[in-house]
Amino acid sequence: MATNALSSALTLYGARTLTLEQAATQAGVSESEFIRQLERRGIEVTEAERSAAAGSDHTARAD
Repeated sequence: MATNALSSALTLYGARTLTLEQAATQAGVSESEFIRQLERRGIEVTEAERSAAAGSDHTARAD
């Protein structure tokens, strides 16, 4: 997991600049892993995004 990419994605998601899907893609992790990272840092995940991630979890790569 690229630390700078993850850190940037967490910041942008926290500011609601990126959606969960976009932020996970930028970080290069699955949506479920990104949610785990958000929870570790106390950043709120909306129920709508949590539900959407559960239905379409995949590892996305930002190339």
